[in-house]
Amino acid sequence: MADSTQDQESGGQENGDGQDDGGDMQEPGEMMLKHPLKELWIQYGIISLGIWLVFAPSAHGYESALMTWSDVVTGLVLVALGVVTVWQKNPWASYASGGVGVWLLLAPLVFHAPTAAAYLNDTLVGILVIMFSIIIMMRMRMDGAAVPEGWSYNPSTAAQRFPLIALGMFGFFASQYMAAYQLGYIDAVWDPVFGDGTEQILDSQVSAAFPVSDAGLGAVAYAIEALMGFMGGRSRWRTMPWMVTFFGIVVIPLGFVQVLLVIFQPVLVGTWCTLCLLSAFGMLWMISLTFDEVVAMVQLLDRRTDAGASLWHAFWMGGHLSEADAGLDGDTREERNRPAGMFWGISIPWYLLASLAVGFWLMLSPTVFGTGGLLADSSHLAGSLVVSTAVIATAEPARALRFVNVPLGAWAAVAPWLFGAPTLATWSGVVAGVLLILLSVPRGQIRDQYGFWQEYIV
Repeated sequence: MADSTQDQESGGQENGDGQDDGGDMQEPGEMMLKHPLKELWIQYGIISLGIWLVFAPSAHGYESALMTWSDVVTGLVLVALGVVTVWQKNPWASYASGGVGVWLLLAPLVFHAPTAAAYLNDTLVGILVIMFSIIIMMRMRMDGAAVPEGWSYNPSTAAQRFPLIALGMFGFFASQYMAAYQLGYIDAVWDPVFGDGTEQILDSQVSAAFPVSDAGLGAVAYAIEALMGFMGGRSRWRTMPWMVTFFGIVVIPLGFVQVLLVIFQPVLVGTWCTLCLLSAFGMLWMISLTFDEVVAMVQLLDRRTDAGASLWHAFWMGGHLSEADAGLDGDTREERNRPAGMFWGISIPWYLLASLAVGFWLMLSPTVFGTGGLLADSSHLAGSLVVSTAVIATAEPARALRFVNVPLGAWAAVAPWLFGAPTLATWSGVVAGVLLILLSVPRGQIRDQYGFWQEYIV
């Protein structure tokens, strides 16, 4: 089988087929770098947004000199970057505008914007700038295969990304709503389950320890996650390894940190937050849904480095893959099956559902048995971690993570004896722990194929 991911020498000018004038195929990274010069109309949108920012503070009454100067200077920077892109033919200036967009998302938090108008304006303009400078720019069409070698489906289809975008948008709006309370724009936060639990958490010393609104930071993170869901085309796992890596970092490790902060709420604050729980549960599914694309990207980098490319070069430039090398012979899912395609790579066997049920039971058991103190904290933490592990393990490439529930089950069985629980609570913990250990043994059916990663699905 010919290795189609070897380094391609490029020179001359790119034509419409992704080739230079010498007929050599350009690498995806080279094509994306030059693409802003082919879509100059976008720069006029960025320049317009910059002009809007310059005059917005006086029109909307920011009531903050720092916010006013931030928007004026940022607006002028956007105008300058747009002008440089158009007249100096510098594509880097266009992509630099994306960084300015991220700053606009953060500025109202850094300067504690005193008015909702300032917060909303910077958030909307920041999102639009990122969309113009990066999202639209990087959705260029690229030829070549979209299904990784040895895989039964493409992990980067629009259908695969739709749930990620939807969950990211929900997290964004929920976090922004809570940030509005922390920043003083609204007087109360609705919580249908825990009463004033959300307000207690948002006003707690844990939240106060952050230099800016922690809910606002969550909104920024969710906004970036949702926007990154739109980035790139149907083969971005091979054309944009750097983006898939950053997306994976934002969603998987950083996302799990967000989940851990929610898990510790009853321990540190003494209550739960409904919107926090829903956002955290959504984040767990985002982690599960992201895992396969990250694995495909790692396979691409492994293939390219084996072919002689440096890891640094492959990371930024991506690689090509011929149709002959793509997918599985006669066993590749068709992309037109879009609704079902949203959850390719995800399967929920009965034992993971049962593990979820046990985890939820552990979380509820302190309320059922009226226990408190260290035992209640232990049950809350263990149950939350069990649920987190079970959800992430629904991703077939991450199925081996189910074994994390083995030590958690052992702890659930032992903790009641250590903390002196009542008899019923003790035996409840023992039964739950033993069940978790047993439920963590079977792997279940794996419906899809994952190339070189298949051997790690145990």
